[in-house]
Amino acid sequence: MTSLVPRSVRDEAIAVTEAYEQRVRKLPAHVVVYLLMALCLYADDDYEEVAEKLTGMLSYLPGSRWQAPTRGAITQARQRLGPEPVKEAFAQVARPPATPATPGAFLGRWRVMAIDGFVLDLPDTPANVEEFGKDSAGGDETVFPQARVVAVSECASHAPVAADIAGCCASEQTLAFSLYEQLTPGMLLTADRGLYSFDAWRQARASGAELLWRISASLRLDHLSDLEDGSWLALITKPQLRTSRKDRLRTAARAGQELNPEEAIVVRVVPYTVPDRDGEEVHLLTTLLDPADADAEQLAGSYWQRWEAETGIDQLKTHPRGPGKILRSRSPELAYQEIWAYLLTHWALSALICRAATDAGIDPDRVKFLGTVRIVRRSVTDRAAFSP
Repeated sequence: MTSLVPRSVRDEAIAVTEAYEQRVRKLPAHVVVYLLMALCLYADDDYEEVAEKLTGMLSYLPGSRWQAPTRGAITQARQRLGPEPVKEAFAQVARPPATPATPGAFLGRWRVMAIDGFVLDLPDTPANVEEFGKDSAGGDETVFPQARVVAVSECASHAPVAADIAGCCASEQTLAFSLYEQLTPGMLLTADRGLYSFDAWRQARASGAELLWRISASLRLDHLSDLEDGSWLALITKPQLRTSRKDRLRTAARAGQELNPEEAIVVRVVPYTVPDRDGEEVHLLTTLLDPADADAEQLAGSYWQRWEAETGIDQLKTHPRGPGKILRSRSPELAYQEIWAYLLTHWALSALICRAATDAGIDPDRVKFLGTVRIVRRSVTDRAAFSP
């Protein structure tokens, strides 16, 4: 874990966010980042117990007078650090860990990614209620205040590589907009039908990444031409345009003329049915217009890798913390910090699994996540884990 999030990354994150300290402390900022990761690994233990696991071996060093920090000292250290250095550390290290040798990581030359959201329960304090709210995006009141997280993750490894956090009243569509600009060429982003809009599609495509999104069956598409693999080309247009303008754009598209991407975009539609779901019909939109790059069957198979994002979310929410557990943090600033620490820890665990699986020539899905968490927990008390 320390090799994946090294001291240099933490120091750089602290420098970028200017989270400098005025004097030498028992818990300097770079150690607090590791302590936050350890708190994510031991969600059932209190501050002092986790600090003892992380630093207790220092008391056995010759001549040492080390004593583990108290709960109050840890709380103060977290407050001094704030959320930004942890967010910055995540931004610096969170890269897709899969390689071309990782089974299922790529479709052709494109790395298969997914975007999805989830919520986390927080302690029911006035400050958390005010910041995050109890009214979900669907209008229902929740038992606890909740933070909504939307993340882009790599399907093969489940590793999150970009994320945004807000209150539960924020919609996934709104949070997703802040992540599209973090996509890179060479990615193939999959998304469920709830995220599609013309503006979202245009912004995500502007990153240079390829897209493979499910759309609602009620979405009206303008047919342009059929392709040999059963897919077809269509035109999507800005909803606010007048009907006459849309007609002219359709005519221009069928004539092969260049279109203004702020008004209209040519896409490829991949329709298929799911036999074990009573023949459910699915429609996918993609920016991969040529069947020679990826035929309809390949695209349909790659889209269902999007469910790997759901597996990654379950791993983050359930295995380190336990089902139904709320976070520790009773103030909004520390809640943001804790969530970024969970994202950082989950990225490191996923990268560790992916590297081990790739070296062994097996799919990362075959490596048990909970087993990995247990192995890492055992290593936390190792005096060789990081230098005193």
